[in-house]
Amino acid sequence: MIKVYYNANGVISSHLVSGDEIDLIESKQLIWVDMVSPSMAEVAELDKKLGLDLPTRQETEEIEFSARYWEDEYGITINTYFLVKHGITASNESVSFTLKDNFVITIRFIELPVFGDFTRKLLLNPSHYTDGARVMGGILEMRIEDDADTLEAVSREIAGIARLNPSNFDDTKQFLSMIADFEATNITIRENLTDKQRVLSSLLKSSKMPSSLKSDFSIMIKDVNSLVTTANFNFERLDYLQNLFLNFMSIEQNKVIKIFTVMSVIFLPPTLIASIYGMNFQYMPELQQSFGYPLALGMIVISAVLPLYIFKRKGWL
Repeated sequence: MIKVYYNANGVISSHLVSGDEIDLIESKQLIWVDMVSPSMAEVAELDKKLGLDLPTRQETEEIEFSARYWEDEYGITINTYFLVKHGITASNESVSFTLKDNFVITIRFIELPVFGDFTRKLLLNPSHYTDGARVMGGILEMRIEDDADTLEAVSREIAGIARLNPSNFDDTKQFLSMIADFEATNITIRENLTDKQRVLSSLLKSSKMPSSLKSDFSIMIKDVNSLVTTANFNFERLDYLQNLFLNFMSIEQNKVIKIFTVMSVIFLPPTLIASIYGMNFQYMPELQQSFGYPLALGMIVISAVLPLYIFKRKGWL
């Protein structure tokens, strides 16, 4: 899908354009071309029409910074991450921005709610978005706000885990798996924010960006920095929760081991006495006495009760 936006004297108009109609796009009053899952032929046709060198999908997914941001005679090209939440987990999807003259071209391969939200904002405030640079800045600003909401939601979920009693988790693997999912989500968010830090820093240094927008980018990068701090705190909290849970499990295991140890000590003396009188020797005086059997039973009982009494007095039970 290709959607084209024009700003004619403060009036925004949008048009859906098919691959065969790309040649009808006019650069005059053009502020934004939004391409969703375009074919290679459509990208090549738009390159030819507007005199661009748009990145391929493979180029948008490369991770080295030289492939994430560059400037040339055409303008500025940015490949930046947009966060996509999947329940407790998240992933990063690359979106390409190519800024030239007064318009910007965005290329994405997935539907992202932020673009629909920004389109509504664009139609409500046409006088504010007079060129492609402001459109790009508006999308990035809205994306940062959405990232902040996502990070706040993740932080609340992690805080909710901290309030739970570890004894409520019967399955150790279940709890550790949940912690691992939150850590993976937080890593994805942290990677996303780091990418935005680098992009915004480069835009601030660029001579191709209007000076009126650089103050907005300065505010954005401060917001991103604060989000990075929150993401780092989430890592510390998750490490604390994991260590707390493992320590709790260690204490519970020690209690079980303690019980077995006490039981072993309690039954050791009776076992010793029973073993002595279970030996098959001909001359064992007690075997010939009428009180031998009760005496042996009494010694077994006393040897079992005495350790229990001692452990109870010392507080070991």
